[in-house]
Amino acid sequence: MKLCSIVVFAFLSNVLLAQNKPYVSEVWVADNGNGTYKNPIIYADYSDPDVVRVGDDYYMTASSFNAAPGLPILHSKDMVNWTLINHALPEQVPTEVFKIPQHGNGVWAPSIRYHNNELYIYWGDPDFGVYMVKTKDPYGKWDEPVLVMEGKGIIDTCPLWDDNGNAYLVHAYAGSRAGVKSLLSVNRMNPEGTKVIGKGIHVYDGHDLDDTIEGSKFYKRNGYYYIFAPAGGVPTGWQVVLRSKNIYGPYERKVVLEQGSTKINGPHQGAWVDTPNGESWFYHFQDVGAYGRIIHLQPMTWKNDWPIMGEDFDGNGIGEPVMSHKKPNVGKTYPIETPAETDNFDGTDIGLQWQWNANPDVVWHAKLPGNGYLRLFCIITPEDAPNLWMAPNLLLQKFPAPNFTASTKITLIPEEATSGKTAGLIIMGMDYATLSISVDENGYFIKQTEAINAINGAEEKINEEVRLKTNSAYFRVDVSAPDAMCQFSYSENGKTYKKIGKPFKAKEGKWIGAKVGLFSVSTKEAKRYGYADVDWFKISK
Repeated sequence: MKLCSIVVFAFLSNVLLAQNKPYVSEVWVADNGNGTYKNPIIYADYSDPDVVRVGDDYYMTASSFNAAPGLPILHSKDMVNWTLINHALPEQVPTEVFKIPQHGNGVWAPSIRYHNNELYIYWGDPDFGVYMVKTKDPYGKWDEPVLVMEGKGIIDTCPLWDDNGNAYLVHAYAGSRAGVKSLLSVNRMNPEGTKVIGKGIHVYDGHDLDDTIEGSKFYKRNGYYYIFAPAGGVPTGWQVVLRSKNIYGPYERKVVLEQGSTKINGPHQGAWVDTPNGESWFYHFQDVGAYGRIIHLQPMTWKNDWPIMGEDFDGNGIGEPVMSHKKPNVGKTYPIETPAETDNFDGTDIGLQWQWNANPDVVWHAKLPGNGYLRLFCIITPEDAPNLWMAPNLLLQKFPAPNFTASTKITLIPEEATSGKTAGLIIMGMDYATLSISVDENGYFIKQTEAINAINGAEEKINEEVRLKTNSAYFRVDVSAPDAMCQFSYSENGKTYKKIGKPFKAKEGKWIGAKVGLFSVSTKEAKRYGYADVDWFKISK
């Protein structure tokens, strides 16, 4: 009896350990396991990152543009190992507008701050204005968005609550909407941070030295107000810091981080974060084309109340990014973990890594507890759409590494044996490619397609078709650096794979990196829509 109890206890303990075991990517880990880390700390498109410390916890958010859910929330205990824990924005607002894919619109460059025992996130939507959400529990439901400042072209916003309780907001301008760029403005807010008061004051004009200055972040230290702001454009820019004893200026200027002699192009736009023992660190992105804007962490020091980020290799007083470094001193060693990628669809819903191409409809998918698969319903593609660019029901996730393999098993159930139902694996961007299973009057077949210049309405081209014996197939795409070349392959037994079609070069989306994921669609003429069951989705070497 005692032996039986011990065996049962050991079994349950192993189950609990497996459930609580941190996810560790097969394709990218930044923690070297010896007290050092390598950059990027996240090789995925968490663009325009901002980070805040709350006690000994760190929270990150990033731009999400039109994808839903939006405003990813990542958590770390040591600033190097991160996990995706939530999204602050279940649907993009205004919800009706974002039921249709709004590529490149939506959530631009958010900021996250801790104030009055709550986490706040502010972001500028270039078409509608400045929104804010807040919460006491970052793992739970965030409050409904509040429109803090209405207007077009107001972007890259960040709040600051001053020592006297006054609240301010700094922001930049999107030239495509506002008609002007390279300006930074400071506005007064009500103490609650829910409404801007007045029209604000321009505090910096970057037209002479810092074209396209934007991405503003507000801080206060040693009596100085600091505005951290990137300039020079996404792929090639540099990091500027402005400081003043008066919140409205005049502001002094200094370049504090640049590419210099390194291979890290455009190291800028991010977050200054300190540790409990006073170390300073800076997060920034690097634009790597189809892979998106990946996240780096730089050591940061202060000299004469100016920050130096990375290392000043050439002695010109401007930091350059480092590729590896000793980890931040947070007083403890924490397990290695990474944002999730693989999804076995064992839970009550899809994993947090997944985002839809627009605000989702409840009829797009079903994930019932305990069924061990994801059901994607074959949704009619938008009327007159020549390709999948404007299909809202694409289920996508970020590229996770320079080299990786994405694989899945899909079973198509057309409900009626009519043509027009298709489901498959997709590499999505301004160009895209698919490997899918379809049905017609002769049975099931797979096809590999591509749509070059899909953003401008190019139709899909079929590269190769192969007939299948059943309605199930295994799909795989291998993605390889440096050009994000993709090769699709398929299998009928899950063991032997055959290449299909031709190599495809992944292309970034509108302000985002390329994505990989799933789709299930139907033509308007199909009698009943059908569905596809996805057994699993795996990211591996």
